[in-house]
Amino acid sequence: MPWWPEDRQEVRLHRILVHMTAETHRHAGQADIVRELIDGRVGFLQRSDNLPHVDVAWWVAYRDRVEQMARDAGDRSS
Repeated sequence: MPWWPEDRQEVRLHRILVHMTAETHRHAGQADIVRELIDGRVGFLQRSDNLPHVDVAWWVAYRDRVEQMARDAGDRSS
């Protein structure tokens, strides 16, 4: 990979497979979010959403906590 640092330019199949597995995992989650936004369904299966059975207020509070954690992480990285 010419854009990688000199000491990492020799690439073996193992490194490529690990990298592609990590990339697939990362982007599969993003694709699932897009799908949920498009069709409005969430969870693993249509007949069994595998999500906790809680009210709307719980989800709002949960989303707010996750968003705050992301903002805090962003503040620490800058």
